[in-house]
Amino acid sequence: MRRRGGSLRSPPELGLVTGIVGGLVTGFLPGSSLQVSGPAAGMTVLVFEAVSEFGVAALGVIVLMSGLLQLAMGFLRIGRWFRAISVSVVEGMLCGIGMVIIAGQIYAAAGLKAPETGIGKIVGIPGVFGDAFGSTEALASLAIGAGTIAVIRLWKEMPKKVQVVPGALAAILLATVASLALSLPVATVEVEGLLGVIQPPGADAFGALAGPAIWGTIIAFALIASAESLFSAAAVDRLHDGPRTQYDKEMVAQGAGNTVCGLLGALPMTAVIVRSSANVNAGARTKASRVLHGVWLLLFAVALPSTLALIPLPALAGILVHAGWKLIPFRQITGLWRGSKGEALILMVTAVSIVAVNMFEGVLIGLALAVIKTAWEVSHLKTEVIDKGAGPIQVYLSGNATFLRLPKILDSLEALPQDRPIVVDLSGLQHLDHACRTALQNWAERHSAPDTDPVKVSSWSEVALRGRGESA
Repeated sequence: MRRRGGSLRSPPELGLVTGIVGGLVTGFLPGSSLQVSGPAAGMTVLVFEAVSEFGVAALGVIVLMSGLLQLAMGFLRIGRWFRAISVSVVEGMLCGIGMVIIAGQIYAAAGLKAPETGIGKIVGIPGVFGDAFGSTEALASLAIGAGTIAVIRLWKEMPKKVQVVPGALAAILLATVASLALSLPVATVEVEGLLGVIQPPGADAFGALAGPAIWGTIIAFALIASAESLFSAAAVDRLHDGPRTQYDKEMVAQGAGNTVCGLLGALPMTAVIVRSSANVNAGARTKASRVLHGVWLLLFAVALPSTLALIPLPALAGILVHAGWKLIPFRQITGLWRGSKGEALILMVTAVSIVAVNMFEGVLIGLALAVIKTAWEVSHLKTEVIDKGAGPIQVYLSGNATFLRLPKILDSLEALPQDRPIVVDLSGLQHLDHACRTALQNWAERHSAPDTDPVKVSSWSEVALRGRGESA
């Protein structure tokens, strides 16, 4: 990360440090079984703004304090509240992330720079293939990416003994051999030493904590990192049949990881749905898989950096395109549309919002829609008016009378004649909120004409008891 005219620089190797900590620290702690942690794209903007405002030296302090805040939230058992997430929102999150991954990695597979926005990436895909046909390098790069995907797909047809080697690893090895043997002009991984980039925060950096501005950034880091991690946990749990995530413990694990990252001056850490889904798709069954994620990163980055430099980037892009495709829940979308079009709409809006904005805000939009839909369904109310021409008019209310339905209730009641006796029966109501109760009382007191019997409202007490859970 650079700023023109200044000396700000956040080395990309810091992301490897964060990934190693995610495996060796967070991976060992209880919480999620198959979720993999490391640097996340969702934190990029926050990191850039923090480094721009406070300097790269303060980044470690910010990550350290946000990790401690996550630890506190985990010990206070706040993590469990993230379980209250609609299934349609989770599926929409998977779908949106899958589309963003596929769109972005198509550019990487062609050796081209992707647009900044998700919409821009999708709209520009036709141009990628158009440009590729005019460039030998781009065609070679796309061929490596496509070949990687083909190997992963066909690997499942190989004999069981061969499948002991994961398909993704086999694809990477074959892509590397092919690019070397054919001398293909494709970009490869670049990794420098890790020890030189580790810079623990000094005393001056801790001095920034005296200012109030930095605390807003710390809180933002903690909340967004926690939300992304636990939203990801809900999604990963739907990808496998193993042990479910213990949300409070996972928040503690994420906090411990970010605390260590802060002490090392590394980037902030969250659980990452892309790595996690790749972990599940590779056949992981125990939490040892997320620990090994850090072990392999450490081994290759420290001991074998020259080996990493042989891996073609389009091969990695092909693996991510395959992982993104696996994230899109095609069967669930079809079944949801047949069973509940409202839930399917929430799924699609969540997915589109993630593509158009980002994961965090897209999930919030989906959750808001889910809450609105639930509130609307819970407030279902039926009003029945029976007028036999003689005697009092009978009005029956059934369902749930909430403020959301108050305009409809009052429209029906105020349309009744004022020169006839009226009896309102509330025995069919399951719930009557304060706003509706007050409005009904006011209407009953002022509706009848002076020479007409006043409105009678039955079952006030029964409905009140139901509202407090004291009656069935």
